[in-house]
Amino acid sequence: QVQLVESGGGLVQAGGSLRLSCAASGRAFRNYAMGWFRQAPGKEREFVAAISWSGDRVSFGDSMGGRVTISRDNAKNTVALPMKTLRPEDTAVYFCAARLTGDIPLRPGPSDFLIWGQGTQVTVSS
Repeated sequence: QVQLVESGGGLVQAGGSLRLSCAASGRAFRNYAMGWFRQAPGKEREFVAAISWSGDRVSFGDSMGGRVTISRDNAKNTVALPMKTLRPEDTAVYFCAARLTGDIPLRPGPSDFLIWGQGTQVTVSS
């Protein structure tokens, strides 16, 4: 069973950047599509980005537009989410998730991913 641990969250001023990272245990990681979601207090969990097992396909949610990228290193079992031009409304807990197949759904949602990390808090001050 893959276990996921996020890191890289913190407090940043509006307009700043952060780079989130997800470290996965287990050799099966390279077979799984990976995703990032976020959840603000009182709101539903929201799709941010996803990447296929090989990294040749990526998908992004509407909320962050072109302000995020996603990449993975299957040799190191990591997935990265660099974020730029952060806004106060980006404040949320950000979660890394694994999908037990290598492909990405057309419109990824939380139910498409079965393994979740504990999350890392991102706070953007105005």
